Amino acid sequence: MATASGIEPLGDPREVIAAEAEKADIYQRTWGLAARVDSTVTFEEYVHWAKIERAEENEANRVYKEMQGPTSIKTLIKGRFSKGIHHEEKKRREAALAAARGNIEGSTDSDKDKNDTAVVPAEVRDGAVSEEEWRTASRALRTASWGTMFYLITTDILGWSTTPFVFASVGYGPGIALYVIFGICAAFSGWILWKVFLGLDSSRYPLLSYGDTFFRVYGKKSRHFINITQSLQQFMTVSVLILACGQTIAQLANDSICFIACMIIFMVVGMLLGMIRSLQRLGWLANASVWMNVVCFIIIMVACANYGIDFDAFMQQATGFAGQFNGINSMVYSYGGALLFVAFLAEMRHPWDFWKGMLCAQSFICVVYIFFGAFVYGHYGQYAISNIGNAIQPLRLQQVNNILGLITAFVACLLYFNIGMKTVYIEVCQEVFRWPEITSKKGKLLWYALGPIYWIIAFIVAAAVPNLNGISGLVGALLILNFTYTFPAILYIGYRCQVDAALPGEGFDPYTGMTTRHDGGVKRWIRGYMVNWHVNSINVVYFLGGLVCSGMGTWAAIEGLIQVFGPGGTVATSFGCASPV
Repeated sequence: MATASGIEPLGDPREVIAAEAEKADIYQRTWGLAARVDSTVTFEEYVHWAKIERAEENEANRVYKEMQGPTSIKTLIKGRFSKGIHHEEKKRREAALAAARGNIEGSTDSDKDKNDTAVVPAEVRDGAVSEEEWRTASRALRTASWGTMFYLITTDILGWSTTPFVFASVGYGPGIALYVIFGICAAFSGWILWKVFLGLDSSRYPLLSYGDTFFRVYGKKSRHFINITQSLQQFMTVSVLILACGQTIAQLANDSICFIACMIIFMVVGMLLGMIRSLQRLGWLANASVWMNVVCFIIIMVACANYGIDFDAFMQQATGFAGQFNGINSMVYSYGGALLFVAFLAEMRHPWDFWKGMLCAQSFICVVYIFFGAFVYGHYGQYAISNIGNAIQPLRLQQVNNILGLITAFVACLLYFNIGMKTVYIEVCQEVFRWPEITSKKGKLLWYALGPIYWIIAFIVAAAVPNLNGISGLVGALLILNFTYTFPAILYIGYRCQVDAALPGEGFDPYTGMTTRHDGGVKRWIRGYMVNWHVNSINVVYFLGGLVCSGMGTWAAIEGLIQVFGPGGTVATSFGCASPV
């Protein structure tokens, strides 16, 4: 059961009892988190309940805005420290129930009979778990706004430090053009995931991860594939961050601390941060991280415009066509982040607004990349390397930049570790080895025990990676590119084909629990494809383009590593006190 999201899974009912009289005719089955990976739930049933969910969210959002009243500094501050609209609604509901019970206890027998049928809510009358209760519980952690999405997406994606290296690899013109093109494509992929989420997510069957979307469109095997590759990407990202931050700590210490000890320091801090299991409160950290990123690239621009470069920090890299394509790989790495979009959507109070945060974030990121990359490249030229923050002068500016960079790296590591660890625990430990649920007491203890193991393994991988440019390019081409561009395209093709293949009289009947289809197989898929053939054909081209870029990028990354570590290259490793750069 995948949960690559910042939301903590809630305990869900197993066999739901029909508790509300007005819904007694609705067919009841196991639903909630337990049904997210139930292969007996049809695509049509997911779509049916998703439509109802979106309508209810729109009404809830209208009520929420009315309750909030005019926006002011006081309401903004209060909202930041509030536990969310669903928590406040729960408190009001509990108060109403307590008042109802009090009315019963203080009334006469005849009044009690009347209250039993007219006043007391269903949960007081029979103690059953109603659909309304489950819906309220399942939305309890969905409190994020589109403004929070802007900060989370920007924190997740923004990686401006490699942009000068991209311009140094391909030049001004191609660099600007490619950043705009890849930015538009990344936004398009985000739009795809948003549309699929709106069409398939509901309180009955919540979508919590990237893999969940593939499960509902293509089935169980596709979900396993996505979850395995997702866990690998997030794990490798943590390893890359450990290596990069180890270099930064070593530089701050003027190489007076053994390099491997610097990586251990970051790993230990990561273990402590990993104790946080929910991303609900990460909005403030993500907000601060965005502006610390802005300060960092201003520092670097000031340094490169007025001072020289620290050549001792220059990292060996590939040359020729492989070197140029490694620059493009770094560009792909810079836009990688779609993997967590479903997780972020699962945190939103009103998912319809996701596009606002995503569009603002992608636009902001694209502008920052082009401006910063071109500016630094104009001053440093071919020496504009990927670890540019470690190569600026004077020393004081370099130290301030490195400290801020470490803080933002900690926030990013927290994101990737949290999501990756939850995927490993729930997909592997909980499903395969039947470990206790992550919300149980034993599950929490196991989470705290597995966290350090995860960090130690990531540290070992980082300590064995001697070249940041090469391994970053390989991870970007083999994993990040596909999650950002290739997989969303094939996901949307399958989603549209299934939605558009429906014939009159087909669909899900909530009263019988039966799904009606007049045909199936290849014929149905072809019919669905042809309804919006132009949209599906565009996505086929998009999908094939992603595969081609992934293949060429992987080849370039491997060729680059061969050049660096082959004859005439370096044999440095991170297993030692000397920095490998």
